[in-house]
Amino acid sequence: MAAGATIYKANVDISDIDRGYYANHVITLARHPSETEERLAIRLLTFCLFAGVVHARLEFGRGLSTEGDAALWEIDDTGSIARWIEVGTPDVKTVRRSAGRSNQVIVVAYGEDRIGPWWQQVSADMNKVQKLSVATLTDAEVEQMAKLMKRTMQLTVTVQDGVTWLSDSENTAQVQLGWLLRRD
Repeated sequence: MAAGATIYKANVDISDIDRGYYANHVITLARHPSETEERLAIRLLTFCLFAGVVHARLEFGRGLSTEGDAALWEIDDTGSIARWIEVGTPDVKTVRRSAGRSNQVIVVAYGEDRIGPWWQQVSADMNKVQKLSVATLTDAEVEQMAKLMKRTMQLTVTVQDGVTWLSDSENTAQVQLGWLLRRD
């Protein structure tokens, strides 16, 4: 974990009806001093959406303090990176490097004011990366999720028909990924 990081603990019950995945995860997240709660919430959401997708271990990367690490990555039984997940609006070089090290790359972009200009600039090059999918979140969705971030969390996550609901005892967030590029 990063030096000076704030530690968050989450007990998460996932019911992904779309995939038939039901599990409880006890998660420790390190929030780098320069990371926002919004980005932390997106990393946690991403974990919930991709946990158990293949027979591999989905893990959080070392975070913003370690350049060249994914926000999350899925390691298969051979130690290879099955899935590399980035959060934000990475440059093409980062995505190509990630694709060279893994079987699949997923980018979860957020910040509506940044996504349009970023995608306009990089879409031609990103479309050439055959292993890449790019999802988006709206600012309202991210804001709803950030309200759930507490140092100790008990969350319920339900996924049905592509819609994800995250809730604690006080707040609920509803999220549906938009897709700029989707390769399954």
